[in-house]
Amino acid sequence: MNRSSEPPEAVRRMVVILDWIADVCRIVTGVALVVITVIFGWLVFGRYVLNATPTWVEQVALLLVMTIAFLGAAVGVHDNTHLSVSLVRTSVPRGVRNVLVVLTDVLMAGFGILMLWFGARLTIFKWGSLIPLIQVPEGLRSLPLTIGGGLILLFSVGHLIRLFAGFDARSDSIE
Repeated sequence: MNRSSEPPEAVRRMVVILDWIADVCRIVTGVALVVITVIFGWLVFGRYVLNATPTWVEQVALLLVMTIAFLGAAVGVHDNTHLSVSLVRTSVPRGVRNVLVVLTDVLMAGFGILMLWFGARLTIFKWGSLIPLIQVPEGLRSLPLTIGGGLILLFSVGHLIRLFAGFDARSDSIE
């Protein structure tokens, strides 16, 4: 990381925008987690107290779990807390580490592209049918996959831009 000067204005703006997007994802996943907790509470109450199980809870819960998983994964990429083997990167010489950091970001961007592309195709394909019991488009099940893939791509490219501009603040990145 270049500590001798401030990052260029474009990089600074990009970081602010990406941080804002990650914060929105955190809020959405947090709200989804609260909603899933509440609806499962309603499920238990309905089943054991009212003796009338709300059948829609399972379908809504599946949509919420997809949202939590894929938006949470994207935030993990943004925060550099995604599943990676940093032990290898931190134990090799600096030159090899530099290559591994770039390779990790490029692979994550490629993974994001695949999620975005195939998720969008699946979303479009399934949009015409409805999810039973809640009567919303079936494509909503794969929409979080598509959005998460796009965000993983965006956050990975953001890491690469900061890296090549000399302003990457990740702890195991190029020193």
